[in-house]
Amino acid sequence: MYVTSTSGATQAGQQSQASGAAVDYQAFLKLLVAEMKNQDPTEPMDSTEYVAQLASFSQVEQSVQINKKLDQMLQSSAVAQADALLGHTVTSADGLRSGVVAEVRLTADGVIAVTAAGDQIPVVNGIRVS
Repeated sequence: MYVTSTSGATQAGQQSQASGAAVDYQAFLKLLVAEMKNQDPTEPMDSTEYVAQLASFSQVEQSVQINKKLDQMLQSSAVAQADALLGHTVTSADGLRSGVVAEVRLTADGVIAVTAAGDQIPVVNGIRVS
């Protein structure tokens, strides 16, 4: 009995989320630098506007870090829940498939319980564990 993770799918999902955040982060930096380069020398940017933009930049950075930590916590929670299913009898939400869980797979789509007979049962609302 063991827990596996399809790390390719999970890492791909995390990489796409991280790259999406990095694009926003990089775009913000480029926009700020372009704004500073192209400001009118006779009327430079007000220092309060500059400080406000730096504060926004800091908030974006903090949001990215918080999202990373939340993803890590969710993954740890999924591993703990998956471990608890091993050796228990699981019945699918529709009641058509049932069996003793021999393996649990963590995928980008969620947790899948694999029975000793080889049936794959998605761990979703409505399953029964006994």
